[in-house]
Amino acid sequence: MTADRTPSSADRTPAPVARNPVLRGFAPDPSLVRAGDWYYVATSSFEWFPTIPIHRSRDLAHWEYAGHVQGAVPGDSLAGVPDSGGIWAPSLSWDGERFWMVYAVVRSVGTPYFDLDTYVSTAYDVAGPWEAPRRVASHGFDPALYHEDGRLWLLNLQNDHRPDGNRFAGIVLTELDRDTLAPRGGTHLLLQHERLIEGPKLLRREGWYHLVLAEGGTGFEHGVRTARSRHLTGPYTLDDRPLLTSRDDPKQPLQKAGHAELVETPDGEWFLSHLTARPLDTPDGPRCTLGRETAIQAVIWDAEGNPRLRQGGWHPAVEVEVPTPLAPVTPDAPDTPVMLDASVAPVTPLTPSTPPESHPRSPAAAPLAWPWSTLREPPHPSWADTGARPGWIRLRGRQGPESRWAQSLLARRLTEHRATAQVTVEARPFTFTQAAGLILRYDAEAYLSLDLTWAEPEGEPQRGQQWHGGGRTVLSLVERDEKGTRQAAVVDVDTSAPVVLGVTVEGVEARFWYVREGVPTQVGPPLDCGRLSDDHGGRLRFTGTLVGIHARDLVDASFTADFRDFRLSCTPLPSE
Repeated sequence: MTADRTPSSADRTPAPVARNPVLRGFAPDPSLVRAGDWYYVATSSFEWFPTIPIHRSRDLAHWEYAGHVQGAVPGDSLAGVPDSGGIWAPSLSWDGERFWMVYAVVRSVGTPYFDLDTYVSTAYDVAGPWEAPRRVASHGFDPALYHEDGRLWLLNLQNDHRPDGNRFAGIVLTELDRDTLAPRGGTHLLLQHERLIEGPKLLRREGWYHLVLAEGGTGFEHGVRTARSRHLTGPYTLDDRPLLTSRDDPKQPLQKAGHAELVETPDGEWFLSHLTARPLDTPDGPRCTLGRETAIQAVIWDAEGNPRLRQGGWHPAVEVEVPTPLAPVTPDAPDTPVMLDASVAPVTPLTPSTPPESHPRSPAAAPLAWPWSTLREPPHPSWADTGARPGWIRLRGRQGPESRWAQSLLARRLTEHRATAQVTVEARPFTFTQAAGLILRYDAEAYLSLDLTWAEPEGEPQRGQQWHGGGRTVLSLVERDEKGTRQAAVVDVDTSAPVVLGVTVEGVEARFWYVREGVPTQVGPPLDCGRLSDDHGGRLRFTGTLVGIHARDLVDASFTADFRDFRLSCTPLPSE
């Protein structure tokens, strides 16, 4: 056996630079931990599957998908949960032997109750298997675990639902039995504050316990504040200034900076993971169409023992020098542009050549694994069949795009503000209740779609199903926002051969198109995708824009549509 040795400078590659966000697109509430030479980040998944995606890195700059917490939701179903409900703010920790994940499943949004359950699961490898989740005390959302000398503690936001109560009534701490997860002793109130504080993380350094707290909500007012105490159970004293925020400067390129966690490198350096967002300026105000993303900052400790950003101040940096890795870093590998069988000839690109988006994936990833996502349940052959037709995926139509129960939808995150997606679809709908196509989706009240469907003969009004003869197959362009659903355009289309559908996003403008006689042809006017944003509609929204394929059949789920050659290209705007 070869003895371990300390790597020399000759073993190390040059120090890399992380360009924030390091996880781009919908990847909020990062929980960062180091285990050996690897750093791991878990992020919120809300109503989407796979539940709790986990990425890993050796240097905090280059990240790859490492797995997810399979089975995080009992029964593998989030059917019925509202948009932006589901799994909030998972917290990942490592006790030197096992990984621990604690998270809340939120079943009510926009009410004082939240109706949540808090679960804990463990695994010896983040790729799994993860043990069946066990429910623990559910004081509020944003739980975290703290390990010390073989003991286990649960941190949580305390929620007070009463009419005159403070919904965010402080941070509490409860010891759990390490084996049974039952509470041991009482619950301790660590800290209360007039400003909203949540997302507690706890660490010990040089005789001080430090709380790292999300402050001010998760919008443009977001920030990070720390508090410390000589005793685990407090009392804790808040730092008199934020550790991180963008709220005082709307010109900062990284906004909404908050919800953070500190980690120490093997060389004693400190770094901070946090969520952030890249807004686009619009006449209606800033719009974060990509959702909240994950960023990294370097941290030092001042003479009084408080954490501070290495660059000074409290604004997040776009470029951050990060640790030199102790092992080689494999560059991120782009996804193949072909959705299923690489032997299937790809369609001719319809836009100027651009590099593919950089979505790392596991070498053994199945065609319907990451970076694909589904709503409220994992993909199942009963509605997403990869074996019915080699090189294609067959979607069986189910409920409509506003359902909270059973949508046949496969989607991927947009990671930049300039994007092009296209897909080849073959389908023959014979009723207006059947449709299949390409969709840009934020949630049930914010989506744009171009679908093959049925319509009455031209010139006839909509009168329901024409059961005997007549009718035509059309492409229907639909936009949905909080004011309702509108049909933006209808175009007759020949379905004797597969049809290529596409969408091009440039900032907050989306143009849908199809290929007619070999020529890309725009359908309808440009549509406003600024509505597909955390910041539109005046209500709580926590996810991000995804693009994908879907099918529906509102009568008997007999309609199917075949798709192949899905391509997604994401590149920054020239100004970014």
